[in-house]
Amino acid sequence: MATTCYTCYIAIIVGVNLVKFMSLAIALEPTPIEIDAHGVVRVAKTRVTLDTVVGAFLEGCTPEEIGEQYPTLELSDIYLVIGYYLRHREEVHSYLAERESQAMMIQQEAEKRFSPIGLRERLLNRRSKSV
Repeated sequence: MATTCYTCYIAIIVGVNLVKFMSLAIALEPTPIEIDAHGVVRVAKTRVTLDTVVGAFLEGCTPEEIGEQYPTLELSDIYLVIGYYLRHREEVHSYLAERESQAMMIQQEAEKRFSPIGLRERLLNRRSKSV
């Protein structure tokens, strides 16, 4: 991914009539997210999902706290992902709702195949037979 860089010149008034010019390179950083083979959006080069970062942010975690919980993430990447979320809330919420719907369907499918009803009793029976 190409990074576009702009140079800004900032005028700072130092004294009554003195002006000092400074230059500041401003780079447009690409958002570090990518879609994996299963259609899951992840923070680039990690297994951490967009769902995870946005969910933690919406629960009130700071980017620093998210970084402590997920040490594979770079702090700058967390800020960029949150910035992406803030600029694209509707799209991200739509994506998150779709992911939630998929998760519910998978859970229902799994519960049909492996009913949780009576699971405790089956496990206790199996345990007592092995002792």
